[in-house]
Order: sequence, then C-alpha cells, then structure tokens
Amino acid sequence: MKKEKIDHGRKPERLVVDDAAGQRLDNFLIRTMKGVPRTRIYRMVRRGEVRVNGGRKKVDYRLEPGDEVRIPPHRGADRVDPSSSDDARALGDRLTAHILFEDQKLLVLDKPSGIAVHGGSGVSHGVIEALRALRTEPLELAHRIDRDTSGILVVAKRRAALRELHAAFRDGSVQKRYDVVVGGLWPKKVRTITDRLMRYTLPNGERRVRVSPDGERARTDFEVVGVDEAKRRTWLAAFPRTGRTHQIRVHALSIDCPILGDDKYAQRTGRQGRLMLHASRIRFPLDGELRRFEAPLPSAFAEAGDW
Repeated sequence: MKKEKIDHGRKPERLVVDDAAGQRLDNFLIRTMKGVPRTRIYRMVRRGEVRVNGGRKKVDYRLEPGDEVRIPPHRGADRVDPSSSDDARALGDRLTAHILFEDQKLLVLDKPSGIAVHGGSGVSHGVIEALRALRTEPLELAHRIDRDTSGILVVAKRRAALRELHAAFRDGSVQKRYDVVVGGLWPKKVRTITDRLMRYTLPNGERRVRVSPDGERARTDFEVVGVDEAKRRTWLAAFPRTGRTHQIRVHALSIDCPILGDDKYAQRTGRQGRLMLHASRIRFPLDGELRRFEAPLPSAFAEAGDW
C-alpha cells in the first residue's frame, strides 16, 4: 500500500466551524484543502487522521457550530495545476449556457450528460470546480446527480440557503421527477418499487448498488409516459421518494427493465448512446415559498421510440 507523504515540517491545522455549519465533512475538507485529491481526503478521514472535536467522523457527518476540525499535515494543499485550472474555466464557460435560473441565493443548471458534478475518481474537475473557477461566491452543491444523468442541478450561493435545502432533502419535502427510457415493456401493475438497496464495491474499487433485504429503505414511484411495442421500450416518469445511490437504475433493473445506455448495470443493452435518464423537474421550499424548476427534455427522448 502506498503511504501518504507527510510533511513533518508542518503542524496539524485546527479549524473552528462557524459559517460552514450544516456542511458535510468531506465538502468542508475539499474546500479547505485546495489541490488535495478527493481520494486522498477520503483516505485521511477513513484512517482517522481527520478529527472532529477529538474524535473520528464519517465523510457524511454534518458539521455543527463550534466543531473543531483537526486537519493533518499534508502536501499539495496550496498547489493548483494551471492547466487544470484553465480546463475548469473552459468548462465553466460551457456550463454558463446551461443556467436555467439564478438569483442571490441559488444557481440552477441543466447539467449535460457526461459531466461529473465534482472532481474525483479520475476526474480532475466537475461542475462545482468549474463554476468556482469563474466566480467568487462560496458555491456549494445542494445535491448530486450521476455523471451520465442530465438535467436539473441546484447550487447554493449562500450558506443559509444550503442549510435550508439540506434540511428539505432530509425531511422529504423536495420532490423530483426524472424521465427515463427503459428496455422492455413496463408491467402495467407496477406503480411503486420499494426494494431495499445495499451499496457494495467491485474488485476494481468502483461502487455499485444491489437489491438486498439488508439494504437501506428505498422507494421509487413510476408512471408510464409512452410505449414503443415494436422496439420493446417504455418511456417513464420516475419519482424517487428516497435518495439512495443509483436508486432509479437499480429499481428499474429489478423488474428486468434496464435503463437504456446504462453501462454500469445493463451491460446487455450496451452503450447505446447516452444514458436515458434526465432530471426534468424539482420542487422545494425556500424562504417560505415553493420553488419550481424544469429542465427541457433532450431530443434523444423523443427520438428513442415511436411514442
């Protein structure tokens, strides 16, 4: 196992949380330790090198006011690869054309398929790094969607907005719609799938999800939008009521209707073009009012079948 390069000439940093309250520990570290690869940060947390109030915490721990975060000595935190920074700005320029809405608190994007929301796992930068390369606001992802999924992505521009959005996701007051095209004729009686989902890791380190009675509670509601019997394809609206990793993909696969273009779970369909999964609508409360946003459907959905 490759050992971390420790800079013995530096002392651990001790940071007291104030305006980062409500933020996940991993996101806080990524912002604080600029230039350090995400995989290395996750390793530090897993090994207990990062401490919160003197104890170990998982990466999804949400910081509280007054928490003291101990960051171990490390190298690379202050170095930024100029070429990578230039690439991030170029991506940011491209994403600017996909902004659906922006005000003082929010930025809502129609994220293209094939762009990760953040760097890591072989990706030097994603949506959030690209936006930060162009802007001075303290931008944070309010939620995530998969790299190959297109559609609505909400970015918070104020810490208070981020905390309120995270609370809305936790209490289930966020409603989302995805449009999906699957292989196979969807059973008419299937309106809801509640199979529990468990995460696991492949030998190469990639994370996957499978149906398991020992997994986490999950629920997805489905409505049929259109059917192409000749091609044996179904266009669906999917409404995830929980937010598990790859939830819609695995629930669709569980009844032998894999999402077209899904090279993670539906190898038999091949990489037939893009992943046919699009985050088309979102609704959530913010500042006492209900916000609604909609991302137009990519042309690939209309072209996928005779609907």
